[in-house]
Amino acid sequence: MSGRITAILLAALLSVTVACTNKKVHNPIANIDSKQPDKVLFDRAMDAMKHNRFDVARITLQTMINTYPDSEFIARAKLAVADSWYAEGGSTSLAQAEVEYKDFITFFPNMQEAAEAQLKIANIHYQEMEKPDRDYTHAVRAEEEYRSLIQQFPDSKLVPEAKQRLREVQEVIAEREFRVGRFYYLRQSYPAAIARLRSLADKYPLYSKVDEALYLLGQSYEGEITMLRARSKIEEVAKSRMIEDFTKRAADAYSRILTRYPMMDRVDDAKARLEALHQPVPRPTKAAIAQNKAEEESRRITPMYKQVMSTFTKHPDTAPAAKVGEPTLVNPQMTSATEVAQQANRAMVGNSSGSLGNNSVSVEAVGQGGPPPDQPAPRSDVAPNANVAAPAANSAAPPPAPPNANELKPVAPAADPNELKPNVASDGDQTAQPPQQVNEIQAGGNSQAATGDGKDADSSSSQTQEDDTASSSKHKKKKGLRKVVPF
Repeated sequence: MSGRITAILLAALLSVTVACTNKKVHNPIANIDSKQPDKVLFDRAMDAMKHNRFDVARITLQTMINTYPDSEFIARAKLAVADSWYAEGGSTSLAQAEVEYKDFITFFPNMQEAAEAQLKIANIHYQEMEKPDRDYTHAVRAEEEYRSLIQQFPDSKLVPEAKQRLREVQEVIAEREFRVGRFYYLRQSYPAAIARLRSLADKYPLYSKVDEALYLLGQSYEGEITMLRARSKIEEVAKSRMIEDFTKRAADAYSRILTRYPMMDRVDDAKARLEALHQPVPRPTKAAIAQNKAEEESRRITPMYKQVMSTFTKHPDTAPAAKVGEPTLVNPQMTSATEVAQQANRAMVGNSSGSLGNNSVSVEAVGQGGPPPDQPAPRSDVAPNANVAAPAANSAAPPPAPPNANELKPVAPAADPNELKPNVASDGDQTAQPPQQVNEIQAGGNSQAATGDGKDADSSSSQTQEDDTASSSKHKKKKGLRKVVPF
């Protein structure tokens, strides 16, 4: 009996000792454990996202952000809000996710998660990208966002993935540009075709059909030569200059195929065209051969069933994109059809370098020069003073002026012979009669007499000439001269 009581007492003592060592504290207000409340809210939101309850997760995260603005989980919470929109999918949700990711990058640009947020922004447009013959807005936006990631976060581990996605996006954009350039070429709109194809070859050197684009570029220049030879209204000298310029540019396009893309399909055709144009045929370097070979081997061929299924989808085929090589991060200067026409005009006048050279015309304005030093500005109502000597060409100081040289004296304006005056006689007493017209026939008088003062026909002829001269002077006065009225 005593042993049983002892065992009971020992069990009670052990239970009391264990109860004293367990210091688990409960929050009497929130009825939760001693964990931080912001961490609890964050964990609840993550659990809701795992079960695809995105609305609940966003409400919980927003509650945590508003309640605990100084929490250490603020950055993770804002990124999680954007992730919830991204995981939900749909055009509206992805647009909202982009806004949230950009907001996160603005507030936390130095965190490692900022590069991840930038990558997801680019991936949003990558997922919305359509085929080359459709809307290319998302393709252009994806190209911009991937470039931003590579340039802003060059040390991030996400850069290789971003570069590969950028190559695929540029493959789609380049395919669109190639189709537009080929469209212009087939319709013999050679300036527009040249502008598209040249810009394509300069901007996207990793394009899978860049050799075809360069070959069509050379063919466009040859098409310009053919059309130029058919024109008979152009001078032979100007025509020969333009043909020479087009031939040189076509040879440059064909030579680029041989030197940069020696492992592609249009190499033999480019050689044949260079020989037909009597241009030198260049040889590629070993480095160029190795580089182009690596690019061609990295491309994939789309299986037949995927090609058939791609007809029913809006997403483009990115399998032909290269897996090696540096994508273009900065756009080169693009070529326009207007610039192509201007280059042809410059070649026609014998200057294909882009400047006018000896064909430029300079205009020199010749004036009477300004007033001498220490001299007042000339006035329109004052005649120039001929006594003021002009300063010597090489003298340091002007010669001294004579006395009163700088004094402005009013000069009466010369009498205008064309001014209309009243018919007043010289004595001022009686009004003079107007002179008779030379050809006027006076009644009862001699037809030989032209004036009332008895002058003969010779004097009448002289008077007629003077009238003609005065009339001509009036006409000139009215046309170009202007009477100067003193102030």
